[in-house]
This record gives sequence, structure tokens and C-alpha cells, in this order.
Amino acid sequence: MRPLADFTTLDRRKIAVVLTDIDDTLTDRGRLPAKAYAALERLKQAGFIVAPVTGRPAGWCDLIARQWPVDGVIGENGAFYFRYDDAAKRIVRHYAKSAAERQADAARLREIEQTVLREVPGAAVAADQPYREADLAIDFCEDVAPLPRTEVLKVVGIFQRYGATAKISSIHVNGWFGKYDKLSTSRLFLQDCFGIDIDHDKDSIAFVGDSPNDAPMFGFFPNSVGVANVLDFAGELPASPAFVTSGRGAQGFAELADALIAAKGMEVSWIKAD
Repeated sequence: MRPLADFTTLDRRKIAVVLTDIDDTLTDRGRLPAKAYAALERLKQAGFIVAPVTGRPAGWCDLIARQWPVDGVIGENGAFYFRYDDAAKRIVRHYAKSAAERQADAARLREIEQTVLREVPGAAVAADQPYREADLAIDFCEDVAPLPRTEVLKVVGIFQRYGATAKISSIHVNGWFGKYDKLSTSRLFLQDCFGIDIDHDKDSIAFVGDSPNDAPMFGFFPNSVGVANVLDFAGELPASPAFVTSGRGAQGFAELADALIAAKGMEVSWIKAD
């Protein structure tokens, strides 16, 4: 993982799409500060395609797609993408699994929920669970006292015992049934909505994140970026980002936004000359 200053102007000029995690990438301590929201808006105004790629629920993602300065959102770790069609004034929703499949999965996830709560004292169902459509989120530090890493891994093991996929974010363990992830649904979103083939055009896409559930994106995109708090997960990432910002969370995201916009001709004083 190299410092962001090593992301050359030539490579930054190739970027047309910015995909970003939300929790602890755009946010600081659970809040979305003005600097992160303004950075999203600056990227949009500069002509970038911008989309959050998050583990957060469908209910949140509906609002994000409608109201944030973004081109769409991939939610629940790839369970769907939502995009607001400004011309038609309607929300477009695409799911990785059918409504019937999601309903059947919900019954199996409720069984996992009961097992986790019984076997892992201190864990809790995430407060945003009522707004989810496809996964189960177990809180290990957002609204509960932080659990030891051994207990977090125990939650992962329970999901896997039932044949579910499980990913650790900075705040939750998210589990679901299915082979989709952040990367597979980002692929569909960019192809369906913008005609972008990420296998062919991966050099034109930057992804920024902070935690192990971002590893599929870190591993695929050569211009992946971790905000500085990604270093908190050193040794736990199946794949690491190419670059790391000096700032944590929202500050790091704003740092990357400035670097990408600067490559289009604006000067940003902190960037090291290439």
C-alpha cells in the first residue's frame, strides 16, 4: 500500500468513475460531515460518475439514490443497485435475487439471528435491520460495546455454519445467501446504466474503502484507495488497496477527491509533484 501522493497525475487523469464505501470512508464516527458530502458534489460537478458501494440497507439506499449527489448506489454488499432516473422522475431498482428468493432467505437468516444472539453475548441485530431486504447485519461496535475480535470471528463462523456468506465491515458482520458481492453488482450497475465494462475499463475506475468487506474491490481495481483507517485492519484484508490516504474517514475521501479533480487541471497544494 503506497501513499496517495504516489498515484500519478497520468493515472489520475484516466479516472472517470469513483465508487466509494460509506461507513468510516465517507463518515466520521457515524456522521456524514460536510467535507465528505461536498467532495461527492465536487466530483459530480467535475464530471465523474459517482456511486456509493455499501453494506447499508435498502431503506437508506433509496434516500441516497434520490437525494445525494450520486449516480446510483449499490447496497447490502451487492444485493441490489438503485438509481434515480432524473428524466423520468422515478427510482430504478435492480436486485441480485428475486423477491421470492429474498423471502425464503429471510426465514433462514432469522434462524442464524437466533443462533448468534444465543451463542455470542454482547452481539446485537443492527439497528438498521428493519430497512434491509436481503441480508442480516450483526452489530459488534456501532450501538453496542465493542466485541473482541474473537467474538466477531465467531459471528462469521455461525453464518458460515449455515452456508451463508459473511463479511466484516468496520461496524457490522453482514451475512446473506448468494454469490453476489460489492464487485459483482458494481459490474452490473456500470454495464446496465453506463455501458461500462469494468473488465475492459478497470483503469478508469477508482474505488475507495476502509475494511475487509471492501477486499473484492481492492483486489480487482488497480486504482483502489484505502482511507488511512484501513491500516487498522492490517493483516486481515484478503486484498489490499493500491494507495492509502493520509487522512482517516471523510478527510481521506476528500483528499482523494481533491487529487482526482486536480488531475483535470485544478491545483491542490498537498499533492506531491509526479
